[in-house]
Amino acid sequence: MLQTEKLISYLFLLVPLFLITGPAIPDIIITIGAIFGVFYFVYFKRYENFLKINLFKITIIFWLSLIFISFFSYNKTNSFQDSLIFIRFLLTPLFCYFLFFKYERILQRSLLFIFILVIFVNVDTFYQFFNYTSKDGFGEDILGFKSSWYGRLTGPFGDELIPGSYVSKLGLIGFAFIISLKKYEQNIILHSIYLSSILLVSYVSGERMAFATFLLSLLMLLIFLDGYRKSIFLSIVLGLFFIFLAVYLHPFYNDFKIVESTQYHQGQKIEKFFECEEDHKKICSKIINIQPSFFEIIKNFSTSAYGEIYLLSYKMFLDNPITGIGINNFKYLCNQIEQYSNMMINYECASHPHNIYIQWLAEGGIIVFMFFLMYLISLVTFIIKNIGDKKYKIISLVIILMMFWPIMSTGSLIKNWYGVITFFIIGICMCLSKFKNN
Repeated sequence: MLQTEKLISYLFLLVPLFLITGPAIPDIIITIGAIFGVFYFVYFKRYENFLKINLFKITIIFWLSLIFISFFSYNKTNSFQDSLIFIRFLLTPLFCYFLFFKYERILQRSLLFIFILVIFVNVDTFYQFFNYTSKDGFGEDILGFKSSWYGRLTGPFGDELIPGSYVSKLGLIGFAFIISLKKYEQNIILHSIYLSSILLVSYVSGERMAFATFLLSLLMLLIFLDGYRKSIFLSIVLGLFFIFLAVYLHPFYNDFKIVESTQYHQGQKIEKFFECEEDHKKICSKIINIQPSFFEIIKNFSTSAYGEIYLLSYKMFLDNPITGIGINNFKYLCNQIEQYSNMMINYECASHPHNIYIQWLAEGGIIVFMFFLMYLISLVTFIIKNIGDKKYKIISLVIILMMFWPIMSTGSLIKNWYGVITFFIIGICMCLSKFKNN
């Protein structure tokens, strides 16, 4: 049993690596870990560790609320299926804390591994960013992956456009590792280069929410993290300076003219200029559709992709305020009910509402939404009351705030990749909150 525990602990340590390969392998590891964790605590009768903390009780109640509202859902198969297996995500943080990362040695190795992976993704994405031509856009990364979307970076994630999301979510965990080492605890240069590079990658990746939330997290650390304000301030200044240089000097931001700018998906039409292949003395051009500008979306929010999705979600909530429409029922209802599909005027039905809080309201109603808020409050309380050093608790709280900031577009917590990375990071934050420098 001890050998199996160690094996799964090291598999959990590798979850951030497998997240680069796609959702399948990390989801399998999380599922195996959840099954083993339940067996372990029941077999050794150590479930009293869980029963005495409020977070576990709220976790189970939150899960039961998902199952309860499934009885009232439109598509009961979808709702019951995704509600039942959602327990694997909800138990992941608890098993990280009480079982897989309970030994400080394994936790330290996990922090080191995350730090290395964040640096690798940064370097790989930078390589792709500079591997650019006006005609074809960004080229291959170090591993040979190339984006199929003009102007978006893949990094080492293949077809997924998520390098900024990855480094922004895991970056502060790597920072916690740096300051846990006495030799580098006050190394302002190392801190600022590491954090500013994450800020830059978040921006150039084209993931606006990754950039906005990571910048917000740095501002929060600047306010609350005593002893590291110089590092954080320099990180923000350097990061914004590097972004200014990239926008000013990199051809991606300068070799075009705007033909048309709308709020619609891929609604900005630009003309790109480059040397003709047949005659390098001549300038050729082509028309490309890219993401709409942020200001166009804000000015015309109701007819943007996010605006239509959020308005539809709100309508679904108003029609089903107590129990919602059912977990993972958003796309089903949008396609099946004419009054909902008619609200998606400019776009096809999305797979989910693209905001955690709006999704719980629309799909779970007030019942699920209230228990989700109780879960977040219980999680924050657990971290605050834990025995670790103040600096690690502050970093953990800032990470939680960044992941659950309400005013942003997000993935779906019930989906593989987003669910795995979110609840894995919650588990790391819980472990960090008891971490002390010896």
